[in-house]
Amino acid sequence: MARRPLRAASAPSDADARPKDQLDRDLIALLQANARESTANLARKLGVARTTVLARLARLEREHVIVGYTVRLGQGVAERAVQAHVGIAVAPKAGRDVVRRLSRMPELRQLYSVSGEFDYVAQLSAETTARLDALLDEIGEIDGVAKTTTSVVLAVRVDRKA
Repeated sequence: MARRPLRAASAPSDADARPKDQLDRDLIALLQANARESTANLARKLGVARTTVLARLARLEREHVIVGYTVRLGQGVAERAVQAHVGIAVAPKAGRDVVRRLSRMPELRQLYSVSGEFDYVAQLSAETTARLDALLDEIGEIDGVAKTTTSVVLAVRVDRKA
């Protein structure tokens, strides 16, 4: 019988990151509903000890299942913002620097690496069209950005984000 080679122990990759059981999934669901929920309340809702919740959170963070906690804006605030998707083509070998510069923009909601005409698609949310215009100028001036194309969101027809 052939034996598989032993794998060296290493930190889990993001591809390996996933909840281990139903308790992990329930804990994550509660945090997605309210990331500021106290560990005592989480433990009470889950029917486990507070120390169990703390240990689970530590493991989920260590294993990169949970990589951060965030704020969701109310629908009224989000509706008042100007949303846009920006296709960004970059020069060869400039991707890392462009991503680093883009990630400093607080109006950047998501950045996707994509196939096709563009290398990245950025989702922006600005307070006004004037601020969006300024952001687009900033993006265009980043060294390594070769081309951008912007689509302003007129209406959200389906939203399934938690």
